Amino acid sequence: MSEQTIFHNAKLADGLLADLTVTSGRFSAVAPAGKAPPAGEGAIDPIIIDLDGQLVVPAFVEGHIHLDTSFYGDVWRPHIPCTNGFDVRERVAFQAQNLAAAAPMAERAKNQLELCIGNGSLAMRSHVMVDALVGLKHVETILAVREKYRDLIDIQLVAFPQNGILSSPGTAELLDEALKLGCDLVGGLDPASFDRDVKGHLDVVFALAQKHGAGVDIHLHDGGTLGLFQVEEIAARAKALGMAGHVVVSHAYGLGDIPANVLAKAGAMLAAAGVAIMTNAPGNHAFPPVAALRQAGVTVFSGSDNIRDSWWPYGDGDMLSRANMIGYRSGFYEDHELAAAFDVVTHAGAKALGLEDYGIVVGASADFIAMPAQHVPEAVVAVPKDRTVYRRGRAVASGGTILAR
Repeated sequence: MSEQTIFHNAKLADGLLADLTVTSGRFSAVAPAGKAPPAGEGAIDPIIIDLDGQLVVPAFVEGHIHLDTSFYGDVWRPHIPCTNGFDVRERVAFQAQNLAAAAPMAERAKNQLELCIGNGSLAMRSHVMVDALVGLKHVETILAVREKYRDLIDIQLVAFPQNGILSSPGTAELLDEALKLGCDLVGGLDPASFDRDVKGHLDVVFALAQKHGAGVDIHLHDGGTLGLFQVEEIAARAKALGMAGHVVVSHAYGLGDIPANVLAKAGAMLAAAGVAIMTNAPGNHAFPPVAALRQAGVTVFSGSDNIRDSWWPYGDGDMLSRANMIGYRSGFYEDHELAAAFDVVTHAGAKALGLEDYGIVVGASADFIAMPAQHVPEAVVAVPKDRTVYRRGRAVASGGTILAR
């Protein structure tokens, strides 16, 4: 017999009140309030929950995070500034220093996961460090954590060469092994400024993606025309290999400091190649113009990136707060703009991660959030914390507190 729950009086994003029927963890009906269909044949008496007009939205998508390097829940670690402006190599060195004295990785990853779940993220993509220094230890630990939390959150893992590929001998082979172990995507890091060989770096990344049928998600911090050049090279590879929808450039700071006419061409190129852009709207960097890229047809999504780690002390694991930040930094004021910021952390994130059963629609997994807000624009501005998070139709968190592990 199938288990069934009917959620009465859910306010949907379009403002209409609806009754949501969940059968065996999936939406089986979305009907106007008061018109939910009777229980299906073979179903036990349904559980009835009245949401009393709360706004109901799909669970958030945490599209870019680092479960292995956060210190959330660990002792406070003061930020160490770079000696001469932002420098990736120096930050990586600080990270190694801090990790050597950190609490066990599994414990820190668990703390960060529960923070994100409590705030409503039920799908996630985490980058996990792979290099000659740490080998596969990070991957093996995070794979075990993912298995432990599989009933609460869906997690994609990116094998991430934090110390480069060509400049860290043996890393290409370790990335290969990480994909065999269960990582879903292969990553990269600043092919020009870190490895100083764009072609060689991308040759390794895309060859591994083709070998394993994996996606690609590359960290790109380089700014200006150097960053743009690498974006163009990545997009050309994606198009040539027929990988539309399976390639992401994360950060892509360079897209935020080029002229508007150049950006327009870059947006058209990215859209044609099916390459998505991830931005967390960092405070001290130019970042990809969200509205202009979306207008060009580019999928733009977001993530917390680092939470209280060696890169910065910020991060709350709340993608609604991230939508607020993106809207604020982008100058989004009108309702349709605020709705776009919300889309970046929900449907656009689901598209970038290839989630096929997402949304408040029949057939989708019943992963959703109920919160006190009149509509989506108000939710983005107010960031209400009094939310209930449902995983496959069952409450798993309320007010930021995990109800089930």
